[in-house]
Amino acid sequence: MQLSSSSIGRKILMAVTGQLMILFVLVHLIGNTTIFGWLHGGINAYAEHLHALPPLVWAFRLFMLAAVSIHIWYGIQLTIENSGGRPQQYAVKSTQKATFASENMIWSGLLILAFLVYHLLHFTMKVIPGMVLVTDTAGTVNVFTMVVSSFQNFFVCAIYAGAMVALFLHLSHGIQSSSQTMGCSNDRTLPVIVKASTLVALALLLGYIAVPMSILTGILKG
Repeated sequence: MQLSSSSIGRKILMAVTGQLMILFVLVHLIGNTTIFGWLHGGINAYAEHLHALPPLVWAFRLFMLAAVSIHIWYGIQLTIENSGGRPQQYAVKSTQKATFASENMIWSGLLILAFLVYHLLHFTMKVIPGMVLVTDTAGTVNVFTMVVSSFQNFFVCAIYAGAMVALFLHLSHGIQSSSQTMGCSNDRTLPVIVKASTLVALALLLGYIAVPMSILTGILKG
């Protein structure tokens, strides 16, 4: 059976790519928290290690681009299918009460996509105004200064906080939905998985907004 030729197959592709992105979000958060100094050299050392092997970095970016593209493409397809037939989103059982997060997965997903574009323009391409770019003699950007100067702007922090709320909504339903799709839950374990999904999504929300909020409130200074 070709995965893309059936609704179940598309849900499996959605689940697998979604789980890959969850892992990325977790690893990316760990990297972000190096700005608090728990890694020797802080976020500058983390950025230096991250870009030490450009071919590997680009290979990973292309891999994640493929995963995101598959997730979005089949997410839109499943949303169209559901709107024309079954009301359940992804693999939600009919006995499970619909929530705001489950009913708005497509919109939270599109908001995350828009933020991803903004985030790449901001810290990868560095075309969003307001950041201070300080370089050393080798031309390496001081990432700590760049991040701190960016998040001293209230509106930039608001954009990031809003995007993380969308991420929370998307993951709070998406984690448990992908578990169901992959056959990792049943009627007995589902309530536990639902609660765990919400807790994981909440932890990621708090973790991600900790950096901009610490900078905006002056706890973390340049």
